[in-house]
Formats: sequence, structure tokens, C-alpha cells
Amino acid sequence: MSVRKLMIGVIGAGEASEQARQWAYEIGRLIAWRDAVLVCGGMGGVMEEACRGCIEAGGQTIGILPGDQADQGNPWVSLPVVTDLGHARNVIIAHTARALVAVEGEYGTLSEIAIALKLGRPVTALGGWRDIPGVMPAVTPRGAVSWIFDRLGRKDS
Repeated sequence: MSVRKLMIGVIGAGEASEQARQWAYEIGRLIAWRDAVLVCGGMGGVMEEACRGCIEAGGQTIGILPGDQADQGNPWVSLPVVTDLGHARNVIIAHTARALVAVEGEYGTLSEIAIALKLGRPVTALGGWRDIPGVMPAVTPRGAVSWIFDRLGRKDS
């Protein structure tokens, strides 16, 4: 018997649009409802809203932080991992998560997508990244999360 929970990564813009923030919040809630743990970069924007949604739905969040102090992460990170690695932490996020949901984002998000795809992890995206081979475009948060869990062999309950 394993006590390990499935970890799903939510990646995206640190300074996100209102639409991206709403999507991220809903993705966080859906991850919690599926009894998985949300892992992210632990900062603002998409990461903060995904963490807030997850925590408010009773879930757990892991923030792989770029800096050297736990309190530098957003207030919704329940388990901060201090790395002092800056953007290099993106490799840890991609390795830790079994799958990634990308919401908008910039080059940091792109690096996480590339690493995850290289590792053979499922990646879906809302609001961008549709032209990257291997990334499954999503239209809704529910569609993105359902696709991820289907790829991982965990259907809706």
C-alpha cells in the first residue's frame, strides 16, 4: 500500500491576465477534488490562484520556490520547498509533477513544458502553447484536468 498522492503541476504566468487567474483557480479546485496534490513554482499569478483554489477545496499545495526563504512564496503554498535555484527550479517542478497544466506563461513556462515533454509527461495548455508538438490544447479547466487524469489512468469518480 502506498501513501503517496498523485502530484499535478500547474505552471504559468507570474503576472497573469484575469482570465488566466480564473482558469488557474478552477484548475486548483479540480485537482483537490481529485485528491491529488498541486505542485507549482509557488509565486504569484497563475501559481497563486491555482494554490488558492486547491487549498479552498481542501487540497494540498507544494511550492518549489526560486528563492532562499519559505515566506517568499504565495500565502496558499502549504508545503514550501526552498531551492535558491531561481529558474533552475523549473527542472524540479517538471520532474516532481506526473503531468502539467500550463496556463498562459512566458519563457519559464516554456522551459517547464519542454522538460516535461522530454520526460514523457502529459502536458495540456489553456491560453497559449497550442503549437508545441505534444501539448494538448484545452478549452476549459475541467477539460484540461480531465484529459490529464485520463492520461494517467484515473477517471472521474
